[in-house]
Amino acid sequence: MAAFRTLDAKPLKKKLKDEFRFFRNWLDSPLTLGAISPSGPELARRIASLVPVRPDGRYLELGPGTGVVTQAIFDRGITQPQLTALEYTSEFCRMLRDRFPRMTTIQGDAYALRETLETAMPVQNGMFAGIVSGLPLFTQPVEKRKALILDALDLCESGAPYIQFSYAMVPPVKPEPGVLNLDKTGWIFANLPPARVWVYRKP
Repeated sequence: MAAFRTLDAKPLKKKLKDEFRFFRNWLDSPLTLGAISPSGPELARRIASLVPVRPDGRYLELGPGTGVVTQAIFDRGITQPQLTALEYTSEFCRMLRDRFPRMTTIQGDAYALRETLETAMPVQNGMFAGIVSGLPLFTQPVEKRKALILDALDLCESGAPYIQFSYAMVPPVKPEPGVLNLDKTGWIFANLPPARVWVYRKP
């Protein structure tokens, strides 16, 4: 007689609830989210694979949303106390605090990065070993995108990455000799819509 495996409905239920929350918040503020659903697991794993893991490192995630990439970062071996999450949407902040209670979650505007972080912690240049961003940068003027990335890299250690995904053919900010270096992954076609990851560093 064939054996049948009992499927656990909890992960599917959680995923559907997260997608509903994400879509509802997108309807309320489409320019804040930039997509109608959270990042897929393959994209989340690819992003997390680019984070340099160090037991003494501190990390920052911008625009974590429902926490799909956040969980992938923890699966890489980074602990909750090592990660600070900066999220604009109040509902997502409540969700993140519930799911990751030992992670520092800050509600605020990533485009006022230093000022927002200073509401919750001391801030200094070179404090982060890496920054991951799920912000929809293409909803902002290119000057504002560039200012954010440069501000974020000021807060990173020398050589540490600012990791950004997007659905576009072109990078959110072009590389600039002596100012901004850029690497990229191939397309992640398993994600809907297909996405790629851009990795910025200061020279």
